[in-house]
Amino acid sequence: MPLSGVVEFVGREEELQNLHQLLQENNQVAVAAIAGMGGIGKTELALQYAIQQRETYNGGLCWLLAKTGDVGIQVVQFAKTQLDLKPPEDFDILAQVQYCWRRWRGGDVLLVLDDVSGYDEVKPYLQSLPSRFKVLMTTRQNLGRIPQLSLDVLEPQAALELLKSLLKEAPERIERELAIANQLCEWLGYLPLGVELVGRYLARKQDLSLTEILRRLENKRLDERSLSKSKSEADMTAQRGVLAAFELSWQELEDDDKQLGCLLSLFAAAPIPWKLVEQCLAEEDAEDLEEIRDYSLLNLHLLQRKGEGVYQLHPLLRQFFQYKCTALEKVEELKRSFCRVMVAVAKGIPDSPTLQQINDVTPATPHLAEVANNLIQYITDEDLPWVFIGNAQFYNGQGLYKQASPWYKQCLEVTKKRLGEEHPDVALSLNNLALLYHSQGRYSEAEPLYIQALALRRKLLGEEHPDVALSLNNLALLYYSQGRYSEAEPLYIQALALTRKLLGEEHPDVALSLNNLALLYYSQGRYSQAEPLSIQALALTRKLLGEEHPDVATSLNNLALLYDSQGKYSEAEPLYIQALDICERRLGVDHPNTVTVRENLAYLRDRLPPNPE
Repeated sequence: MPLSGVVEFVGREEELQNLHQLLQENNQVAVAAIAGMGGIGKTELALQYAIQQRETYNGGLCWLLAKTGDVGIQVVQFAKTQLDLKPPEDFDILAQVQYCWRRWRGGDVLLVLDDVSGYDEVKPYLQSLPSRFKVLMTTRQNLGRIPQLSLDVLEPQAALELLKSLLKEAPERIERELAIANQLCEWLGYLPLGVELVGRYLARKQDLSLTEILRRLENKRLDERSLSKSKSEADMTAQRGVLAAFELSWQELEDDDKQLGCLLSLFAAAPIPWKLVEQCLAEEDAEDLEEIRDYSLLNLHLLQRKGEGVYQLHPLLRQFFQYKCTALEKVEELKRSFCRVMVAVAKGIPDSPTLQQINDVTPATPHLAEVANNLIQYITDEDLPWVFIGNAQFYNGQGLYKQASPWYKQCLEVTKKRLGEEHPDVALSLNNLALLYHSQGRYSEAEPLYIQALALRRKLLGEEHPDVALSLNNLALLYYSQGRYSEAEPLYIQALALTRKLLGEEHPDVALSLNNLALLYYSQGRYSQAEPLSIQALALTRKLLGEEHPDVATSLNNLALLYDSQGKYSEAEPLYIQALDICERRLGVDHPNTVTVRENLAYLRDRLPPNPE
């Protein structure tokens, strides 16, 4: 039995209770497996269980290392040396083991088989066990029908307590950098082995700050020496560092298994929708991928199932697979494929996403951000802006302008750097950033960007282009927002005429121009000119986008405002109600557009005369 070097065993109280229950449930022979990825603390939990329950097993404890040799031979050797048994030499090994079981010391016995790689290797020796024997196996694999206690990483507070226990000699180090200590545990993915190795390293390096060790880990990752087992740590239960622990599982994988693991490591450290994985490997058979996932990665606890169709790599395993990617022949192809899939996701996020569209795309957004931040070199020039625009529109469409802003800024910087100052995508990036500032009321910052975008589009695309019409419309909208109506009107008229000429009468951009011009006339009190334009915009939006589109709600709200301002309350109220219903269902009750319509309706109702009784 190994010696435990744990100063304070934390975070596994419930697992110890569950383990004892599992081992006691079967009246015949209970076989419980503690399964989990390398470094999760399987051996330590078994060891702590054996220590805590030593009085329960008055027949003794037999601890065998399954990986070091034939378990049968180990049982016989243990019986000879510890119990003074002498099985007949002319018996085969199985018969000798059975001889030992029958003559074992009286009382309940705990038999621990540490690090079992395959149940078939130990099964023959366990079939003839008397019922007083309880067998506990630790393994990185799923052992089929055997009752299993699967270990997860520590809870954040338990990980912090483990780190504190290793630095008890100088508790002020943790208190002084408590926020960094929590970040350190998070970076380690709350993996017990990682936290213990780093804690012990810090204990040896008394002048090393937590900030500095976190910086080193972020720079060197799994190569950081604090994640390796020092020769001086002889009292540690774990025999290996993090990298070496993961390497054991890697060696059991086939080439296709390794490829899938490396692909998964390209995704962000977040839950991964399996449908995205299938799209990345579209040429592979879907059932074959499932087999690799279920019988290799999941079976070896290299991957976790987080929900229906959703999986995730532990942060340190993700780094391990990335570490292995460098030697993989197809890694460049995998990266390009992953990026193509995420670009397609980005292109599917509309300017005004509905609540359902937001919910549908939310699981993919961390992985879209991963591409934008770390794999942009694998995006083609043609698709370059989309990963940034997709991220920005996801937040902008929810009215989360602060979260959208960095993506629009990054888009402008990256497109300029790769494509040069004079490129249509630079104009697009300028326009999008201006729109964001406009939405935030930052008009003085938006105006020069709109003007630059319009000038660049005219230069690159000519006067007659739909993008020029959009720039005219956006600049006019800015002037309108500032009350600069005389400057806005000619731009709106130009934009409407150009859009009709280039795109025809039935196009969403025509409806947008009609709506904006109507709002301008409304704001000037030119109701007779505004009304027919608002009605046309509403009819066209309904025809092109359907009754339930958020843009229909916008048109309904604008027409209602027009009637409201003229005192036509009975005509305005049902339009507000329709607009609010669409906004609440499609955008959510807290969306800025929803709030605006709700306030408009409430203001109208405050001015309605009371109903006669």
